[in-house]
Amino acid sequence: MVRKAMNHLFHKTNNKLIVIFLAIFITSNVNADEWSDSYRLETEGKFTAAASVIKPFTTQKPINEFALLRHGWLNYSARNYNDAIEDYQQALSLNPNSLDARLGLTLPLMAQGRWREAALHATKILKIAPWQYHAHIRLMACEEAMTQWDTMAKHATKVAERYPGDATIQVYLARASLSIGKPKIALVAYRRVKQMVPNHIESTRFLEVNDKKD
Repeated sequence: MVRKAMNHLFHKTNNKLIVIFLAIFITSNVNADEWSDSYRLETEGKFTAAASVIKPFTTQKPINEFALLRHGWLNYSARNYNDAIEDYQQALSLNPNSLDARLGLTLPLMAQGRWREAALHATKILKIAPWQYHAHIRLMACEEAMTQWDTMAKHATKVAERYPGDATIQVYLARASLSIGKPKIALVAYRRVKQMVPNHIESTRFLEVNDKKD
């Protein structure tokens, strides 16, 4: 009798476990499908639709940090800048140490021309990760927008030492150097850009006029 009761309980428990397992499995598959749909829509340029698919993940408990980051990116891509800022701020509030969230936040701020705010976030990143490439690039973009040419020239010079094979940094160095009256430094920088990116329009136009070398 006891054995029969135990067997009944065993099978009943196993059935419950199977149901729970199937529920988790099905839910996981549904979630995977939704994420796949979001990426597919993104590749099609349907950023708002891609964001809508994963919107439920940004409000679920526990909060899905990556969902907030991705939602922010998609809102930025869709030019929904205020919504993107809100997403990234929420992600940053959830995880104050997140470089991803702070770096992401610079994008919609820059798109809105809020250069000082974006520069502040880029600077905070660099205090934690001194040679984070994207933070430097975005900070230089902010410096250019705010016509901080001398600061930008010094900044670009230092970063170019760390990333000597990067054309974008050389472009910033060239622009800043021209703006503070140092055309020779700009010439060298544009020559480097031309080596790295032979079809680069800006460097090509400058060198056609200013490079007198045979």
